[in-house]
Amino acid sequence: MDLNYTSEDLAFRDQARAFLDANLPADLQQKVRKHLRLAKDDYVRWHRILAAQGWVAPGWPAESGGPGWSAVQRHIWDDECARAGTPPILPFGVNMVAPVIMAFGSDEQKAHFLPRILSCEDWWCQGYSEPGAGSDLASLKTTAERDGDFYVVNGQKTWTTLAQHADMIFCLVRTDSGVRKQEGISFLLIDMHSPGVTVRPIIMLDEDHEVNEVFFDNVYVPVRNLVGKENKGWTYAKYLLGHERTGIAAVGRSKRELASLKRLSATRNKNGKPLIADPLFAAKVATLEIELMALEMTVMRVLAQEHKAPGPEASVLKVRGTEIQQTLTELMVEAVGPMALPFDAAYLESETPHSVFDDDDAAPLAAHYFNLRKTSIYGGSNEIQRNIITQMILGL
Repeated sequence: MDLNYTSEDLAFRDQARAFLDANLPADLQQKVRKHLRLAKDDYVRWHRILAAQGWVAPGWPAESGGPGWSAVQRHIWDDECARAGTPPILPFGVNMVAPVIMAFGSDEQKAHFLPRILSCEDWWCQGYSEPGAGSDLASLKTTAERDGDFYVVNGQKTWTTLAQHADMIFCLVRTDSGVRKQEGISFLLIDMHSPGVTVRPIIMLDEDHEVNEVFFDNVYVPVRNLVGKENKGWTYAKYLLGHERTGIAAVGRSKRELASLKRLSATRNKNGKPLIADPLFAAKVATLEIELMALEMTVMRVLAQEHKAPGPEASVLKVRGTEIQQTLTELMVEAVGPMALPFDAAYLESETPHSVFDDDDAAPLAAHYFNLRKTSIYGGSNEIQRNIITQMILGL
């Protein structure tokens, strides 16, 4: 594996950097760098800026509306977006349901949904987890019964991220209860504005409305919105989760957060010296940086296999990536100490220019720490990922 960028790669990096420097709105950049909350309009505005450039879907082939970039170019782009402090492109449409539609959807579905994902005309959310089917996803109970040209959907999904904004939800539903549980699942695309769909907020510890419960009460879904074949949804779900777990590694974002941690610990003193000069704390930072470098090399090895979909190696990326993200937040809170304790919701929502506690760097860190406890759970908990690694890679 050649770890050096070619002259063409470096030219692409310069092009990406110049575009971001010229087009990333300063207010969005400041929100991201300061760990402040993003509103729906923030996500949509950045999505449409990239869509106008043709760069909103780096992993899509050119024939589907993507830029047709190589794995190395995609990695460079992710790095540069993280360096600049861009809002994330929400993955549910671009990186999760779109690859499934491309691989298994009908021509009609591709023609209708893919352009709307690119333009952000449709905001997507994910309908996988249920109150009794989280890590054991195949135990889901939401049903879809055939009624002529429609499926009638009944059931409940939970922890549905940003469903309060969504136009569409891709759902795993049970279409056959008389077979092994993985074999009776189908993959449906459901209009969130349909009669019978109810969204109820779940307010988290940091008082943010990020996730929801979604209820389906006799919701009629056209059969044409079935992706692939009936009862083959588990295959499509695993394909989607491979793409999700690769993205969860978030190497670029962790590199930016590592740089923030170093700056933060350079401005905090311990025994009259910058915290980063303390041997014990410096050793923690150095260990984390080494682990992040190793993860980046592993991500590039996976991305280099452009001819195949992510397999069980995506579980490795998910486990290590989320552990590193969580450790970064732990060290940030450790660096600011008691100043991480006060909670200033108005500052987090950008309603005030500065924290009432006079420490703008420290004010968001506790909320950020608590929020990132989720990363080792969503996308399939890390315990489940270790089972996948044990069985499919180690053969145990």
